[in-house]
Amino acid sequence: MLKFVGIAGSLRPDSYSQLALQVAAQRVEALGAKVEVLDLRSLNLPFCDGSDNYPDYPDVDKLRQAFRQADGIILATPEYHGSVSGVLKNALDLMSFNEFSGKVTGLISVLGGQSNSNALNDLRIIMRWVHAWTIPEHVAIGQAWKAFNEEGQLTDANLVKRFDSFAASLVENTYKLRSTAQETRSVA
Repeated sequence: MLKFVGIAGSLRPDSYSQLALQVAAQRVEALGAKVEVLDLRSLNLPFCDGSDNYPDYPDVDKLRQAFRQADGIILATPEYHGSVSGVLKNALDLMSFNEFSGKVTGLISVLGGQSNSNALNDLRIIMRWVHAWTIPEHVAIGQAWKAFNEEGQLTDANLVKRFDSFAASLVENTYKLRSTAQETRSVA
């Protein structure tokens, strides 16, 4: 069974990024995978200072361990000032190649205004830098305040289809990369 880990880069109590991550997790789980959602609002993480060890912050090890054990990753971010949230960037900076190399990632951005790809493009660069594989399908939710009803469910049928395509691609490509890696190890 494939295992995914997901984080959303928002600390807001009623976060649309957290809702979007939950929708993605449900879609991925419906395809037979397991998803562990780590809530950055409940983790005690320091600002990254470039150190390898943060002995006063055991949640750094918890974060790193969850990512190491995952086959794939789901990242959701609000777009702040045209880019990734500082909260998400800091969490990613606390990790390294050990947590991302060879993992398939799926990306989601949430905006209050019109949908665009700035944060998604920045996340693609970050993921490429740490040797992760990012699926081409992504979800960009513009005017997030209109995208969800009061129960936290999507209101737009086209957005539902995007999430379904996103989940299918994430699971399919993770299986492909995992089987290719196993074949390479058996030949070596």
